[in-house]
Amino acid sequence: MDNLGFHDRNIYNILDSRTFDHRHDFNHNLQMHSSLIRRLSQETELEGHDGCVNAVAWNSKGSLLISGSDDTRINIWSYSSRKLLHSIETGHSANIFCTKFVPETNDELVVSGAGDAEVRLFNLSRLSGSGVDDGLITPTAHYMCHSRRVKKLAVEAGNPNVVWSASEDGTLRQHDFREGASCPPAGPSRQECRNILLDLRSGAKRSLADPPRNTLSLKSCDISSSRPHLLLVGGSDAFARLYDRRMLPPMSSCAKRTSPPPCVNYFSPMHLSERGRSGLHLTHVTFSPNGEEVLLSYSGEHVYLMNVNNAGGGMRYTSGDVSKLTSYSPILNGLELQPPVADIRKVGRRRRSSVATTVEKCRELVEIAKSSLEEGNNLFYGIEACNEVLYGNSCDIGPILLYECLCTRAGLFLKRKWKNDVHMAIRDCYSARRINSSSFKALYFMSEALEQLGKHKEALDFATAAQCVAPSSQAIAEKVENIKKNVVAAEAEKDNKANDGTPKPPESSRPGRVVSVSDILYRSEPHNEDAPRSDREDSDYDEELELDFETSMSGDEGPSNVEPNILHGSLNLRIHRRGEGDGSNGSCGSPSSSPRNDTPSYQPEAVIDMKRRYVGHCNVGTDIKQASFLGQEGEFVASGSDDGRWFIWEKQSGRLIKVLLGDKAVVNCVQSHPFDCVVATSGIDNSIKLWSPTAPVPSIMGGGAVGPETGNFLEAIERLGAALLNFWNGFGCMNLLRDPYIHLSVLRADQHSAQLLLEAKEAAADGGDLVES
Repeated sequence: MDNLGFHDRNIYNILDSRTFDHRHDFNHNLQMHSSLIRRLSQETELEGHDGCVNAVAWNSKGSLLISGSDDTRINIWSYSSRKLLHSIETGHSANIFCTKFVPETNDELVVSGAGDAEVRLFNLSRLSGSGVDDGLITPTAHYMCHSRRVKKLAVEAGNPNVVWSASEDGTLRQHDFREGASCPPAGPSRQECRNILLDLRSGAKRSLADPPRNTLSLKSCDISSSRPHLLLVGGSDAFARLYDRRMLPPMSSCAKRTSPPPCVNYFSPMHLSERGRSGLHLTHVTFSPNGEEVLLSYSGEHVYLMNVNNAGGGMRYTSGDVSKLTSYSPILNGLELQPPVADIRKVGRRRRSSVATTVEKCRELVEIAKSSLEEGNNLFYGIEACNEVLYGNSCDIGPILLYECLCTRAGLFLKRKWKNDVHMAIRDCYSARRINSSSFKALYFMSEALEQLGKHKEALDFATAAQCVAPSSQAIAEKVENIKKNVVAAEAEKDNKANDGTPKPPESSRPGRVVSVSDILYRSEPHNEDAPRSDREDSDYDEELELDFETSMSGDEGPSNVEPNILHGSLNLRIHRRGEGDGSNGSCGSPSSSPRNDTPSYQPEAVIDMKRRYVGHCNVGTDIKQASFLGQEGEFVASGSDDGRWFIWEKQSGRLIKVLLGDKAVVNCVQSHPFDCVVATSGIDNSIKLWSPTAPVPSIMGGGAVGPETGNFLEAIERLGAALLNFWNGFGCMNLLRDPYIHLSVLRADQHSAQLLLEAKEAAADGGDLVES
């Protein structure tokens, strides 16, 4: 695949065309060209923090870089000199998770949000001195109205007066500097903060069909640069939400929890919208530079691209459409998973003579993919070959080649078995059946996919249909018999579970057991359904217990005889017990809510489906991991990973084109320079890395300061694919406790933390949900 070209044209042709084509901004096209990205390497390392660097952001001119860290300091760096200009002691009492330059203030105003639930505004012109150590400054504004960690800040281009903060308390607040410098307002009389723009304390959905009930702990937010009235948020469920600020109700206080306001659009891949994925949540959401697309990064999942306005390759679906993909019908219904198509405008500018060449190239790519499927090796490259055909040239190829490509990719997905590959195979089979409804390959692969999902009855329907198409096939005959046996076995197991009503002994009565998390929870405070909610007003749920486990990341702390190969970190367990009611609360003050018994039946909203999926990285260990567009055109997508690398994909094809080693543990932040081909990354390390195209030769694997990696590229991403798949099987979907809803915040995951989780799993008696937060 290395000899396959990219979709951003030859860089020499772009340069030559400048002399006669004045319609395009060539600086935009050249900023993040594929030939430059493949030469990215670490240029310099910015050192000046004493903790993990959780946030980096450029100013609008690209002359300054701001960073926030666990050391509760904000650092301002010069881009031209790569030197630290200012280090501000913010006064935050917990980790800084987000920081920004306030627009149109000559880069003098900066804002920060932290784990202490506070938002602080600083005026750099008031620094006591001009040196690095002269960072003593009093906040210009200090907002303490949130009750949970502030995870993300948003600013509007051209607006120097307002900043928005998203918090895990389920609210997004609007802070107008002209209305006051503190919140709650200063003064002898207690006043309410009426700055809640979005109240999502009853906004989380367990599935598309379920009404919103629980607190949506907000993890990320963004404002469109092209249409600043559009606001995007993501949090502790599978759905990103798009709001039009002009259509929102007046801002409110936290005294009364309100119903979530209607949004313009929901975004979620169809396969993630079903029930049973309670541990799933978003870690980052962002708009593309032109505001036409959004990028979603999921914990324990992949990165997904979607269209804002359901155009150009997207699809809107409802809860009833989810089951249509896996239900056999000889004549397909109206649900259409639109096959990915190339940009019509680009196709229209091409010469007809090049179409034949493109079709021949596509045939060769499909043959390469078929060989990978038959031989069972190079599955990753086989899938990328199909992606190139489907995402880059589907307008040029006919239905026969398109059908072959879809079926081949479905088979490759089923063999590779990475996280949710089986759902991608189902989508391809469905699209192939729209071309040929009696397709044997599509029916056969669909039955195999449904078997992998444990949907044996549905698998039998498709296998039987495939047998009717090819009655002489011995393979499909054997498959039908095997599926019938699986159906019988599944029914027998279901009956056995229904008849086995023997209650299990309580955890505390089992001899030889350690004290479990549930023992601690129930013993910490008796569960009293009659207790007033005001007694538990600070909790996201009815009862809460916090357990902290701390170790050190830096090498100069702790005993010197610590094993060098063990990554030390911290684990924080917030254990919440839900009552028999709706399980939600007011996370600030004592919000009251009306009974829900008289509410009308819930009508699920339509959701915009995925347009593209980007795979290869691992997002499990932290909940601040970003996925970003690179460059002013946003033609490339980047994300950090739990193995210390960061990944770059071509946006159009989903092709992975660069993997770089950027941290000793985890890369969380990836931010592209506004104008230059430079990227800033940060993570668990105490430093920031700057990357530029300085490598002598292009490559897909790149190291840090030591140069290119020599390891096998496929081995690296296959390990990550296995880790991502095993996460939900081992931790994310495991049943820890029946009643408590457990949130895990693993800021720096290590073997000690994993062992603690395993002990908690073994000690717990029954059901529950594990969620990284």
